[in-house]
Amino acid sequence: MTFENTTRRRVLGSVAAAAMAVAGLGLSPKAAEAQEVTLTLHQFLPAQANVPKLILDVWADNIEEASDGRIAIQRFPAMQLGGTPPELIDQAIDGVADIVWAVNGFTPGRFPHTEVFELPFMTENARATSYAFWKMYEEHMADADYADVKVLGTWVHGPGMLHTKEPVASPEDLQGMKIRGGSRMVNQLLERVGAEPIGLPVTAIPEALSKGVIDGTTIPWEVTPALKVPELVSNHTEFDGPPLYNLTFVLAMNKDKWESLPEDLQAIIDANSGLEFSVFAGGTQADADGPARQIAVDMGNTIITVSEEDAAKWEEMAAPVYDAWIADVADKGMDGQALIDQAKALMAEYDAAN
Repeated sequence: MTFENTTRRRVLGSVAAAAMAVAGLGLSPKAAEAQEVTLTLHQFLPAQANVPKLILDVWADNIEEASDGRIAIQRFPAMQLGGTPPELIDQAIDGVADIVWAVNGFTPGRFPHTEVFELPFMTENARATSYAFWKMYEEHMADADYADVKVLGTWVHGPGMLHTKEPVASPEDLQGMKIRGGSRMVNQLLERVGAEPIGLPVTAIPEALSKGVIDGTTIPWEVTPALKVPELVSNHTEFDGPPLYNLTFVLAMNKDKWESLPEDLQAIIDANSGLEFSVFAGGTQADADGPARQIAVDMGNTIITVSEEDAAKWEEMAAPVYDAWIADVADKGMDGQALIDQAKALMAEYDAAN
């Protein structure tokens, strides 16, 4: 059953319950319907990129439809409201935007619990990982990492991989290369293999590649067409089994704006958000990898696939990244190994049920 269909069914029940609540307050449904809300949604990618087109617009359209137009969501892509991608979460906190889609890795160390899903070779199935992320958000993060916002969705992209000017088949091939890393976890791995990690927002990748500032980048397949990466590099390195890395995303809302909404409108947003939406978002983003990969194939680019056997050497080099992360979060009062074990158990739980 699709996200759109199941949420619509849940919305009907939510709206009915809200109507009963309105009646109990002595307000007529007509009076309640007169209330209208416009919400701003801010994010960093162009409007035609996969995430806004296939995920954020679907989510926003569903809410507008379910509310019979009482909620309008204005979409501002490509940082049109100003600021930089790392500032998005603070824009939600400060009310610059009502809702933001943000990359946790853009602010290294700020969301320590989420980094369990960004450890090298930790995840494999975006749907299972997004499921585990939401479950662990509810248990560990709602009152910690995200205490200052109303979280609407948590998810990850498909397999993170390398896109480079020169071919990369083994860790040694990265020696001396300048590689844009998407998070501090993958940057630590790049350092371990002798590369120089370069911190850049994803939108800066095309210019950095064209000017030679970087020799390659880590991103999933799905975003490569929007950034014209297959035109700027001719080599792509992917992994059988668990991928090199992953990034975590959050759809977050300003708390004051959320609390100002009537209960029936809150119910509509909740019905279209949460666990099911998170799995939909992660799965949809991963599903977009295939068509994007085909573009590189059609261009005649070289795609190197590291076998699970050969990936063992990469994973061995990644082990100290785990040790460093566990020690780091211990200083914050967190049991990193327990979080790793729980994340793996929840991902396995999803896989077993699906």
